[in-house]
Amino acid sequence: MTTNRRNFLKGAFGGTAAAVAAPAALFAGEAQAADLPKKWDMTADVVVCGYGGAGATTAIVAAQNGAKVLVLEKNPENAHISNTRMSGGIFHCPFKDGDKKALQDYAQAMFSGENIPWKEEGEMPEYSVECAKLWAELSPTNLDFLQSLDPEFIGGSQPGFNKASFPNFPGAKECKYNAYRATYSKRMKNFNQPSYHSPKLETSSGEAFWRCLEEGVKKQGDKIKVEWETPAFKLYKNAKGDVVGVAATHKGKTVNVRAKKAVVLCTGGYEYSKPMRQAFLEGPGVEGWAFYGTTSNTGDGIAMGMAAGAGLQKVGKAAARVIVPTQKRFNGMRIGSITPSVGAPNSIVVDNFGKRYEAETKVTDNPSRYFFYKAAVEFNITTLAYPRTPSWMIFDETLRNRMPLVALGISVVGYDMVQWDAKNEEAIKSGLVLKADTIEELAEKVKNHPENKNRMVPENLVETVARFNKFCDEKKDEDFNRRPATLGKVEAGPFYAMPLVAGGPNTKGGLLADADRRVLTWEGKPIPHLYCVGEIASVLKFVYQGGGNLTECLVYGRNTGKIVAKLPNTAV
Repeated sequence: MTTNRRNFLKGAFGGTAAAVAAPAALFAGEAQAADLPKKWDMTADVVVCGYGGAGATTAIVAAQNGAKVLVLEKNPENAHISNTRMSGGIFHCPFKDGDKKALQDYAQAMFSGENIPWKEEGEMPEYSVECAKLWAELSPTNLDFLQSLDPEFIGGSQPGFNKASFPNFPGAKECKYNAYRATYSKRMKNFNQPSYHSPKLETSSGEAFWRCLEEGVKKQGDKIKVEWETPAFKLYKNAKGDVVGVAATHKGKTVNVRAKKAVVLCTGGYEYSKPMRQAFLEGPGVEGWAFYGTTSNTGDGIAMGMAAGAGLQKVGKAAARVIVPTQKRFNGMRIGSITPSVGAPNSIVVDNFGKRYEAETKVTDNPSRYFFYKAAVEFNITTLAYPRTPSWMIFDETLRNRMPLVALGISVVGYDMVQWDAKNEEAIKSGLVLKADTIEELAEKVKNHPENKNRMVPENLVETVARFNKFCDEKKDEDFNRRPATLGKVEAGPFYAMPLVAGGPNTKGGLLADADRRVLTWEGKPIPHLYCVGEIASVLKFVYQGGGNLTECLVYGRNTGKIVAKLPNTAV
């Protein structure tokens, strides 16, 4: 399978006017119509909005349980790039001989922390307890489920993922936590090759995960129909308050879609909605952030749910770290790229003044990368500024020549949304990465960068680099205890600086929902026949074990698919 680059870019960045405008319109108060349509253009038992990991899983299981399913997808088929496909393909599958109560306790600690004695931030245990029960019940069989869709699918073991990422959480040891990376017979021969160019048997990561779900959809035959380029933008309710369908846009026209049993919103987060980013994200929510997931996530489902009376939860949270903000924009906001090179030998990260503030290896470690992000968005109330936004990765020629600074095989680079070469030369030519012959000269270039605002102190950066190089000689980072194996000097000119901002694959908060993923009002009452699964209402928060988002697609998609298939038909 290949993707036509020109068509992909057109689909990814052009979109339909209606799709982009829908969330903004609904925020402005254009709620659902008072009257139901006189004619339904399409009808199904279950209507799923969004065809990523959550939507596909929900559709498959609903169809397995006897429902006719219609999936409405915003993107064209030849440009169908979801966060699921663009991800690293990690999913959780705790070992079956682990303690189930411990697994529930560990999951609840990740979701809300209500069972952690020292926790001080408020949460809603009435939802998190039941969500954790489902996680404990279903997550150990995630691999079994995927292999039932495609027996060729393999969950490849990953070093560092065969344990709980938070060892101090309740149940961490006894639950025997584990995660796999999606793959087929083997990892790609060249991991820097975009995965959609690989033969199936050499596909891994999010592309492998998605192809497995595709096989599952195909097996259901005519029980599942996918309507491409058909973004939903409004929910319909009957006189009783039941959700009975959606309005969507198809080929420039509004189509009315009847859902006899339920509508399931699986439209992802709000990464590329400017008003939502400004409203919800901590720190400088637009210029101070970048995301490396799909540009399709513009908060459509969140806006639809709010217009229908839904409450919100965890909406200010994201699966965050620090990443490079590229020069490519969508909806006025920068597209970012994952940066596995951060924390590599021959590099450091400094604030706008030229000083280190954390161990750089935390940026790529699971789960400490999220702790690094929290440090990066620190706000100085005295100066009314974010001294670490952007931060600056300082590195030398040795690192520039050794490895790509970004991941070439997945995410925005792996899907041709952002161009990057293996030697990082194009990023230097474009001015994204600054280059200088000396550290002093590099500091001046950073100082003159419009986002630094003349804050860089060249003497600080010179001193910081010298001090770090001394630690490399001594094989011990006395300031931040960075891993000794990564202590390589920044000494081989020319020297480089690359900006880093808060970012990640996706936002996590959204619609308020219970464990069965029923969408709830602010008062906690279910909106009848309205459900949501995935990033649109993530059970996770800033405490995040890598692979959690794909896991909740599987866990709650499997449960919700079974529930909605058995619902009675609504009246219109």
